[in-house]
Amino acid sequence: MAKNEIILTPEGLKKLEEELEELKTVKRSELAHRLKVAISYGDLKENSEYHSAKDDQAFMETRITQLEKMLKTARVSNSVDTTKVGVGSSVVLNDIEVSEKIEYRLVGPAEADVFNNKVSYESPLGQALMGKKVGDIIKVDAPIGIIKYELLEIKVNN
Repeated sequence: MAKNEIILTPEGLKKLEEELEELKTVKRSELAHRLKVAISYGDLKENSEYHSAKDDQAFMETRITQLEKMLKTARVSNSVDTTKVGVGSSVVLNDIEVSEKIEYRLVGPAEADVFNNKVSYESPLGQALMGKKVGDIIKVDAPIGIIKYELLEIKVNN
């Protein structure tokens, strides 16, 4: 993997491209209108609407730059290997200590969403999972100590 390369699933790539398009078209236009209205109120020094719109514009332009950089260095993982874990794989793990099964999807850092069980390959769990096979014991160093999982199943999302 190249130094600044980011690995994405096909869905993650599409989501970032859609976000960038939305920011460049719809959101830029909305902000331009907000600024125009705020300027019409007069004195810009004490115009909170103007300053708020300018702050939002700066934030949006920063996000556009971030997305463009990510997309420029993105590599899409089209993993179809169910013999070992890779970006795009879904895994079923058994927490050995509490005997609880949980499913995670391994994704790129830009797609990570712990509330939807999408973990980044850069996270401690993601790093521990990469390249593992069914039956392997995965040890993850967590704030509460070492957590041990058994890898029960590898699925590939299409």
